[in-house]
Amino acid sequence: MDRDAGSVAQAGAVPKPLLSVPDGIVLLCGMVIGAGIFKLPSIVAGNTSGPAMFLLAWIFGGVISLCGALVYAELASRYPETGGEYAFLSRGLGRGVAFVFAWSRMTVIQTGAIAAVAFVFGDYASEILSLGANSAALYAAAAIIALTALNFVGTLQSKSLQKLLQVVLFAALVFIGVAGLVSGAAPKALAPDAAAGSFGFAMIFVLFTFGGWNEAAYLAGEVRDARRNMFRILVWGIALLTVLYLLVNLGYLAALGQGGMRESKVVAADLMRLVAGDRAGVALALVVCLASLTTMNAAIFTGARTTWALGRDFALFARFGHWRDAGSTPANALVLQGVITLVLIAASSATPDGFSAMVAYTAPVFWTFFLLTAITLFVFRARLAEAPAFRVPLFPWIPIAFCAMCAYMLYSAVAYVSNPDYGPKFGDMVLGGLVVMLAGVPLYFLARRGRS
Repeated sequence: MDRDAGSVAQAGAVPKPLLSVPDGIVLLCGMVIGAGIFKLPSIVAGNTSGPAMFLLAWIFGGVISLCGALVYAELASRYPETGGEYAFLSRGLGRGVAFVFAWSRMTVIQTGAIAAVAFVFGDYASEILSLGANSAALYAAAAIIALTALNFVGTLQSKSLQKLLQVVLFAALVFIGVAGLVSGAAPKALAPDAAAGSFGFAMIFVLFTFGGWNEAAYLAGEVRDARRNMFRILVWGIALLTVLYLLVNLGYLAALGQGGMRESKVVAADLMRLVAGDRAGVALALVVCLASLTTMNAAIFTGARTTWALGRDFALFARFGHWRDAGSTPANALVLQGVITLVLIAASSATPDGFSAMVAYTAPVFWTFFLLTAITLFVFRARLAEAPAFRVPLFPWIPIAFCAMCAYMLYSAVAYVSNPDYGPKFGDMVLGGLVVMLAGVPLYFLARRGRS
């Protein structure tokens, strides 16, 4: 498919500016809040030197997310096309970079993220009913197979259920934070000889929890008076998320202490069990399981369509560009995505923590393309093209700050190959993700010979 032809096809569909600022804030929060906040604080606690540094990591995560969201808002307002980063990279840095991104999204970024959330589901499902030593991996694999099958036959999640679940999640987070603060429990302090870990590694998991704001940036074409209101939506939406995450983490600290958080694999369930008994812990585990399933289903749905687009554009992957009329699904792409995800679950189940292994696998590749996508903004500005509906304030300082943080996060993700505390555990996963990404380079030169 020719890029210019694709642009012409998109030109006929113009989004209608129907969203208000409150609408945009609710949508942004719904895209970001998922299962991560119920698990990742324990990993962040294990890599920060004290409560102050632990809380600073979450504040810093909100600031970084805001900078990135502003960059993506301008990119989306310049090219509000289906494809997101694929379109930005193709226009800004060329089709070769865009191809490697699509390949990496199919084999590392999206499938790795699905597998990571599947392990969150597995950890909390095991709190309800354990299946033995590999319980988390078994639950994760079963969830992937079931959700892929549902998408294959065309069964889509209900929008009403999504909204209801989001309300339940938001209320659960507020309840956790308040319950922890008023619990009166004796929190467990850090041991005097406890290793401080790495702030950079902690930030990888903080920013994973904030993930999703890049999707919110695509609202630019549908917001009333986008030039002013996108800034308000992003600022107030991410500020609200940051406050909510701080409340929850203050509750964790008050009830469990940083020492207790470090030792927990299901920190939210442990808090609820402490303040309200075993039944409350099981009820919360069920909420997290539902949240994880919803997140996985959405990721499976969108990820397969990126793979379908790659098959549509390049003959080498033409088999995966087939669209199944019955159920209106990219059937072959769904099957491929499911198989890759199951392979990743099997590989990471041999590590000490499947979720952390998947984050290690995806993080270097994820931050590589985040950095490259941010660089495209400077390319578009240099071309002196027509001004978009929204422009990043304080240019070039905010994009420079975001690029610097992307580079630092990329360094932090790769550095753990040589870190004695984490390298032996997850170094192979880090290298594996990078090798798979780089395999896309020769594939591009092979694929462009047979572009459809």
